[in-house]
Amino acid sequence: MTELRFTVDAPVPAEEVIRALTDFSDRRPALWPDLDPDVYRVDELHPTSAVVREGQRSPRLWAIEEYDWSVQGTVTWTARESNFCAPGSFMSARIEPAGNGSRMHITWSRTGVGPKGRMIVGLMRLTSGRPLAKSLGKALAGLAPPDRDRRTA
Repeated sequence: MTELRFTVDAPVPAEEVIRALTDFSDRRPALWPDLDPDVYRVDELHPTSAVVREGQRSPRLWAIEEYDWSVQGTVTWTARESNFCAPGSFMSARIEPAGNGSRMHITWSRTGVGPKGRMIVGLMRLTSGRPLAKSLGKALAGLAPPDRDRRTA
């Protein structure tokens, strides 16, 4: 199992980040652009948990994840089944206020299965999680309202 820890800043309050992480409506793929809408499916939805099938197009990955947000300020998703990681592999985000936005403290703990999974886990280890941090940062930036005061040249 490879465990990585990193931090991602968000331009929106912690409550908005948690709301986006736990939004399992049809708009979830728009909130998180790397999600493939063709793979996305909600199997169970409860007040502080959900079971969801999610994936991405490139590379073609999918997992049935059990999300839990029963601990205030923390969202954890644990793989039940996947084409790239072992059951029990997880990712956790602890979100806290920071300046005018928030900060996500990420723990990424995955065991790769099969050649694709081992390659992805190896890449994550080699890059200290930078591809995932970049993807999260891009999605979180999309949560911020457009800057109406910005002038174009």
